[in-house]
Amino acid sequence: MKAPVFLLCIVLVSVGVVLKAQVSDFAHVDFRKADSVAALYPNHSLHDLRSLALKLTSPLPTDVEKFRAIYMWTCNNIENDYELYLKNKFERERLTTLEDLKAWNAKFNPTVFDALLNKHRTVCTGYAHLLRELCLRANLTCVIVDGYGRTAVANIGGKGIPNHSWSAVKFNGKWYLCDATWSSGAIDTEQGNFVKKYDASYFLAEPSLFVRNHYPLDSSWMLLKNKPTLAEFLNRPLTYTGIYSYEINQLSPETYRITALKGQPVLFQFKTNGEAPIRSVQLNISRAGNLRVAHPKPYLTSEGLYSVQHTFTSKGAYQVQVLLNAAYAFSYAVEIH
Repeated sequence: MKAPVFLLCIVLVSVGVVLKAQVSDFAHVDFRKADSVAALYPNHSLHDLRSLALKLTSPLPTDVEKFRAIYMWTCNNIENDYELYLKNKFERERLTTLEDLKAWNAKFNPTVFDALLNKHRTVCTGYAHLLRELCLRANLTCVIVDGYGRTAVANIGGKGIPNHSWSAVKFNGKWYLCDATWSSGAIDTEQGNFVKKYDASYFLAEPSLFVRNHYPLDSSWMLLKNKPTLAEFLNRPLTYTGIYSYEINQLSPETYRITALKGQPVLFQFKTNGEAPIRSVQLNISRAGNLRVAHPKPYLTSEGLYSVQHTFTSKGAYQVQVLLNAAYAFSYAVEIH
């Protein structure tokens, strides 16, 4: 498996606008066979990618099932390397230009790919590269997309730092988005390790949801007609996998940092396009290390928005996480005056 000179580059591929390119396009496909094929080859060597690609795809009849087997194998057999993650994060936060970033990637990539090849451990560029290389050997079209990933510790306001890579794959003339890194599990920054847990939210994701925490350097890879600006992306509420479960495209307030007055209710609103009803809303409200939980009753407005409100009785800075049916969905930083 040959590593490219650098991974953070703008991919020159014709994209076009694709609306609603998501996993629901394949609602008729039963992915259980693809998943079972992927499970047949735990810890398979990466020294012969052609052999692995053929094992994963030859038993399957359609391109989307073949990609599913490759994706599931990658997510379940490759770990996010915490030490490499920290090193990459530290260096990227010091960079100021794309030229500096390309130079860092050229220096760092040999380490990334050595860990991937020999330890089955890597960072986001390794996940995206492996998907592309396995797809190439299975005659599937898959490319690497580079840009800004938004988490609780990255790209909150400011000018933003290109810090993430994910994938786009093409079926029947349409492009689809996915992120094997985030599907594979999550970095626990408090414990200093990687927690492996497959998350289906980032497999062939709805573009209007995906763009809430993935912003490509080449805006055509949003696969959207109406595209947010980078500033809008960096200042939106933080979102989690709950927005995918309930297809939440509309949030209010639409900025992460909000201000309000002590003793006056703060209104949080959202609109869901999913079929699952919102039975409960939980607010995790933290301030100076103290956590308080509230369970406001949601109500529907005439515009079809779910609404909840909370009144803060003390001045100060709060973090508010909103859980829907016990699933983390979005969060705000609230300053009470």
